[in-house]
Parts: sequence; structure tokens; C-alpha cells
Amino acid sequence: MRFDIVTLFPEFFASPLSSSLVGKALAKGIAEVNLVNPRDFTTDKHHRVDDEPYGGGVGMLMKPDPIFAAVESLPQLSRREIILLTPQGETMNQTLFQDLTRCEQLVLICGHYEGVDERVAEHLVTREISLGDFVLTCGEIPALTLLNGVLRLLPGTVAKADSLKYESFEAGLLDYPQYTRPAVFRGWEVPAVLRSGNHGQIAQWRREQQQERTCDRRPDLYKVWQNEADLE
Repeated sequence: MRFDIVTLFPEFFASPLSSSLVGKALAKGIAEVNLVNPRDFTTDKHHRVDDEPYGGGVGMLMKPDPIFAAVESLPQLSRREIILLTPQGETMNQTLFQDLTRCEQLVLICGHYEGVDERVAEHLVTREISLGDFVLTCGEIPALTLLNGVLRLLPGTVAKADSLKYESFEAGLLDYPQYTRPAVFRGWEVPAVLRSGNHGQIAQWRREQQQERTCDRRPDLYKVWQNEADLE
């Protein structure tokens, strides 16, 4: 998969893209990341990428022409999404990440200032995506989050692919509690069932824990899961 990130601050991605599983996945060629700076596509001597909004208001907006030029300079693969990271978009979740793994190319546009000229969203972008119901100083943070969430689902990124099946949200439920050695720490014991060696009982316990934890912490998710379970 190819990720093209349209960003005013390419240096933001230097460490995250070279670290941990992401760095290893890119080194193995599971995906490639290309950083493109819209400032390189400006035509004025000051390389302005922002301007005042029509109609007045506080702050500045990113101009459409450098963004269009930056995206149009990229090669176009057949299954491509051009994504604007914006608080007004659909919220990231595991289902969305899974859906995006079907793409060959993701173009991620990182916003700044008070936002981006609306013509970018109307005539260039194919999808608007948000990290959540809050506002950040830049679009690089949600772009990196999306890249990480999608990349780790691609074959070869996570060594034990089966582990992806049992994570939070994969089955519509949160993950079950997990423990490691020592069996007793400061008087707190690992549940006996996990030390029993009975895989059937362990599987049942984990399933029950998932349901209880989801019901307690995310009743919204639990309601959706329960409705889907009733339909099966």
C-alpha cells in the first residue's frame, strides 16, 4: 500500500515512521510512505499556503491551489482514497481501518490554521475523517494515527496475525483482561482459571470478561453487539 501525506511539516513524521512495528513494516516493503509539502507548489515569492477567509473571521485558511497541485503531482493508483483529516469527518474506528486496507493508495491531507478552503473538500477529497470530537493544532496527529491503524492490519506487519482477531473492537467487544508472571504481585493474584490449563474454561472466561467489560465501559458498543448477536 502507498501512503501519500500532504503536510506542511514533513519532519513531524521522521521518528514515528522509523520506529517500532511501523518502521519495520516500511523497511520490509509492506507499505511505502511519501511526504509531499504543499509549500513546494506555491507560486509566490513568499510561498504562502494560507490566506484570510472571505467574509471575515478569526484566523487563516489553507489555500486550495497548493493542495490541489500537491495531490495532482502524485501517481494515481486504481483503488485510491483522498482523505482530509478534519474534526468534521467520520470518526476513526476499527471498521474504518479495515475498510481502508482494501485501498492501494491513501492520500492524507493534513490541515492547519482554522482549516482548509471548502473547495478542497468539495472537489478533491473523497473522504473526510476525524480522530474524535475535539480540535488539535494540526492534522499530522490524526494522519499518523490513521496510518498506524491501517498499516498494522496489513499482512506481515504484526508477526502473530492471529493476535489481531482477539483485540478490542475486532469482535464488537473490548479486549479481555490479560496477565503475565508473577502469578502473585503485591498480594494480587492472577485468576485461577488462567493457570488451570483448561483451554475451554479459559476461552469461556475470556468471552464472559469481554462482555462484562464492554457492558460496563462501553454500553453503546455492547448494545450494538447484543443486537447483532440476537440476529444471528
